[in-house]
Amino acid sequence: MDLFDLSGKTAVVTGGSRGIGLMIARGLLEAGARVYISSRKADACAAAQQELSAYGTVAAIPADVSTEAECLRLAAEVGEREQALHVLVNNAGATWGAPLAEFPAAAWDKVVDLNLKAPFFLTRAFLPLLEAGGTLEDPARVINIGSIDGLRVPPFPTYAYSASKAGLHHMTRVLARELGPRGITVNAVAPGPFESKMMAATLAAFGDEIADAAPLRRIGRPDDMAGVAVYLASRAGAYVTGAVIPVDGGIGTTV
Repeated sequence: MDLFDLSGKTAVVTGGSRGIGLMIARGLLEAGARVYISSRKADACAAAQQELSAYGTVAAIPADVSTEAECLRLAAEVGEREQALHVLVNNAGATWGAPLAEFPAAAWDKVVDLNLKAPFFLTRAFLPLLEAGGTLEDPARVINIGSIDGLRVPPFPTYAYSASKAGLHHMTRVLARELGPRGITVNAVAPGPFESKMMAATLAAFGDEIADAAPLRRIGRPDDMAGVAVYLASRAGAYVTGAVIPVDGGIGTTV
């Protein structure tokens, strides 16, 4: 079946050097796409590029997308190599946990800059390439990585994180309405617990309890995240826009 085939497509995945971004980048490569990954640290980018090269054509461009200037630079560098972009995955993110009385202003700035502002500025910076890559019949795709903590009240004091992800979910809907007529779909994925650096401490302390609480009785696997990204990026997801899809084993919607 070619319903999920991404041959001939070009994708950018921010935060693509580890965790969920790495899972998505690998899935897109295995489906046939050419993929650019980006993350803040050059050495992490290089290591991920080497790992992912076993699955397809991949290039790494380090960038700190928490600033608009770096979002513009990343888009410009991709534009020097590509005439069009078919898939933009806004995955780079950060979290911060602290009690209410101690939660610092710096935490809000760091988390909101990366989780909410960066997807907006990246989408805007890549618009010319996305418009060149999409049509109404086969749109270009923007995939924002939100969180189930943007759908429910989180169990930990991560005020800025949950607020930023809820904001990202709604911004996804706003951009979907605006960019649809321009041949671009905009959707969000709301992951639950997956093995990643961000979740490492939580899973080490509470992993068994989290898995037992999920209706599907496990945490997420790489194929779970790759699968939803390939679906949204492929012909299978061409008529889906403005959606927020939980990929969490049922935790965010049933527990």
